[in-house]
Amino acid sequence: MLVVVAVLLGSLGFVKFRQIQNAIAQGSSFQPPPTAVTTIVAQKETWPTTLDIIGTAQAIQGVTVSADLPGTVAKIHFDSGQWVHEGDILVELDTRQEQAQLAEVEAQRDLARINYGRTQQLVNQGVMAKTEFDNVTAQQKVTEGQVGEIRATIARKTIRAPFSGVLGIRQVSLGQYLAAGQAIISLQSLDPIYVNFGVPQQSIGQVGIGRTLRITSNDLPGLQFTGRVTALDSVVNESTRNLQVQTTLSNSQNKLRPGMFVQVSVGLGADTPVIALPASAINYAPYGDSVFVVTDLKDDKGKTYRGVRQQIVKLGGSRGDQVGVVSGINPGDEVVTSGVFKLRNGAAVQINNKVQPDNNSHPKPEDS
Repeated sequence: MLVVVAVLLGSLGFVKFRQIQNAIAQGSSFQPPPTAVTTIVAQKETWPTTLDIIGTAQAIQGVTVSADLPGTVAKIHFDSGQWVHEGDILVELDTRQEQAQLAEVEAQRDLARINYGRTQQLVNQGVMAKTEFDNVTAQQKVTEGQVGEIRATIARKTIRAPFSGVLGIRQVSLGQYLAAGQAIISLQSLDPIYVNFGVPQQSIGQVGIGRTLRITSNDLPGLQFTGRVTALDSVVNESTRNLQVQTTLSNSQNKLRPGMFVQVSVGLGADTPVIALPASAINYAPYGDSVFVVTDLKDDKGKTYRGVRQQIVKLGGSRGDQVGVVSGINPGDEVVTSGVFKLRNGAAVQINNKVQPDNNSHPKPEDS
């Protein structure tokens, strides 16, 4: 019985040993299935060397018209959103008290003028002393000054447009009491208009006075504005290391409004040859950016298969969904555009280009 048991255990051990050997052999020869990827054939393009920045529109002249002196609104001569010219009357405050004071002071001035004329005749005749004549002369000048002061007060209560432009939303009503400095309405001059933006300090030398820029806005499709650099700030912002640049451009249709953000494209020099790839094709890493190039490879047995080779690349700028590759790949190379995160150097791939990733140089976001 012991011999039979020993033979049985030995047979079972031998069978299990053979099974393990077969499993090891199968595992060593196992090849993972190819990874499904999409690809694109690299093509050479020429991109303009530009600096794309977000800018803000600002009125050349823009103020909030306010009351200079306190008073009650007697008349309103404008509507919200109206175009006005320099000097147009916007609001008149109640000046009945000042008008009464003016009538009184004008009467005193007229009397002072008469006394001045009579006194001058008496002095010329030698009847009156020069001292008395000086007193009358001073009184006449005092009344003239009082008249001028009251007239200036009345004029200050007649609020006019300081320049031509477009009015905003009215903030006062008839009969409302206004304190000194209280806002009445905003006034903006829209044509021409400023666009202000920041330029990184390393690009300051390439943006000078007179350089022509291109300005667009996503909210104004189909419209493109051309501006000219008219001013550079005197200091670089310590927080952002950017220099503020001011551009002046024509806004004859009044499409741009102060406060709008726009896209500013600054040309920095000659065009640059690049290979444009979808952004999804780039494998970003601390040691360097890379792409996977599809090529024919050989396995350990010398059998040829379609696989990928990881290639370090140097990137230029970006444009829409695309990234410009300056060096590292050549025109005609087949580059993986999706599924990059699943690959490794030498991995087998299966190409399926039925659905491609976004690759538009000027994408337009869909309405949400």
